[in-house]
Amino acid sequence: MTKGIPADVLEKLAEDQRNLLGNRVVELRQTVKERLDVKSYLRNHAWPAAGVLTLVGLVLGYAVAGVFRRD
Repeated sequence: MTKGIPADVLEKLAEDQRNLLGNRVVELRQTVKERLDVKSYLRNHAWPAAGVLTLVGLVLGYAVAGVFRRD
């Protein structure tokens, strides 16, 4: 398969592939870090987050109040 290809060319190709893979790993880590940053997400989406938390609170409040209600 590599018959006739000089070793220095193969080494250069391998080095290029390692560099490309390393760069992709760095990009992936950065992307994951950005997506999992809860503080940044809440800072950028404060009003929708407040709305969702309000709805959750109301639902839980009605559920707990329903437990203590007499029929």
